[in-house]
Amino acid sequence: VTKLKMPGNFRSLLDQQMFGPSTESLAETDFPVQSFKPKVQMPFKRIPGQNPRKVEEERRRRLYLTFDITELLASKGIDSNQLMPRHYDPDNIPPIEETKDSVFPIYLPLKVFDNDEYDCRTPEEWMSLGLEPGSSDRKPVPGKALLPTDDVLGHEDPKSQELIYKWIDVGVLDYDKETELYLVHKTDKKGLVRDEEGRPILNGGMTREG
Repeated sequence: VTKLKMPGNFRSLLDQQMFGPSTESLAETDFPVQSFKPKVQMPFKRIPGQNPRKVEEERRRRLYLTFDITELLASKGIDSNQLMPRHYDPDNIPPIEETKDSVFPIYLPLKVFDNDEYDCRTPEEWMSLGLEPGSSDRKPVPGKALLPTDDVLGHEDPKSQELIYKWIDVGVLDYDKETELYLVHKTDKKGLVRDEEGRPILNGGMTREG
C-alpha cells in the first residue's frame, strides 16, 4: 500500500478539465444571487394551468434585463442629463431657435414627483436582498443611479453646468430613513464594488473598527 501523493498544481489541473457547457455562473460578482430576482406576486403552491413560481421569476428576470432606463426615458422625449437641476446662468441663455422647449431652466426638484405607493418593495426590503443565508455580512444590492461622469467636480459642485449626468451601474450600500436617501458606490470596469484597496465593500462600508 502506497500513500496517495497530491500534485502541487492540483487546483490548476482541475481548472483545465472542461467537460462542456455549464449553467454555473463563472463571472466574479460582489452581489448576492437573490438580489437579481424579481418580486413575483404568486402563491408558492402551483395552481393547475399556471406557470411554476420559479419559471415566472426567471422569465421576468430575463425580461427586465432587456430594459434600459436611458432608452426608456429617451423614448418619452426625456433627456437624462437634464433631470439634474443646474445653476442658473443668465449670461448663457440659448436663443429660442436653438431650444427644443423652453428657455427657462428646470426649477422643480425630482422629489416633488416622487411617489412610492406603487413600489414593489420597501427600502428595508431592498437592502435585505444583500443578506445571504448563513452570513452576517450585508453585500451591496445592484442598481442604477443618475450620477455625474466627473467624480471630482461632481462632489465639489453637483449643479455645475459643465457636468454630464448619466445612468451608471452602482452597488447600493445603505439607506437613511431620515433623509430618504440611498448610499451608492459606482462599480468598477469589472462590475465589482470595491474600496481603494480592492476589498469588497460590506455592511454599507462600516468596518468592525467603525
